[in-house]
Amino acid sequence: MSFNNPLDTLYRQVIMDHYKNPRNRGVLDDENVEINMNNPTCGDRVHLTMKVEDGKIVDAKFEGEGCSISMSSASMMTQAIKGKTIEEALMLSQIFSDMMQGKEYDDSVDLGDIEALQGVSKFPARIKCATLAWKAMEKGLHSQQ
Repeated sequence: MSFNNPLDTLYRQVIMDHYKNPRNRGVLDDENVEINMNNPTCGDRVHLTMKVEDGKIVDAKFEGEGCSISMSSASMMTQAIKGKTIEEALMLSQIFSDMMQGKEYDDSVDLGDIEALQGVSKFPARIKCATLAWKAMEKGLHSQQ
């Protein structure tokens, strides 16, 4: 990535902070949703556990191995979905997917740190890295509906 302006530098710092200090890393003991996914082209893998009660994501944790993009995205995603309904989490995932594909997306939704991953859309080979945890979350939540 080219980090020529202060915003790019800030985004890079946010991504590296989530990579070096991941939020919600670990496994839930009382999960009712458990998903393993991997990206065979690069070796990234994620193990996502979530506790869903009454249509709401009460907690989420992840473990895995991979590049800074995939692991920081998993950290950001678990932070973003906690406390959300299944529908809200799936809507957030669609917004993220649109952002990764360079499509217009609903920017009225506060993405928080997730916005730091916006630049990944310029690197098609890295989009799968950024979306791996999100795809795992979607798969897990669809099993709850």
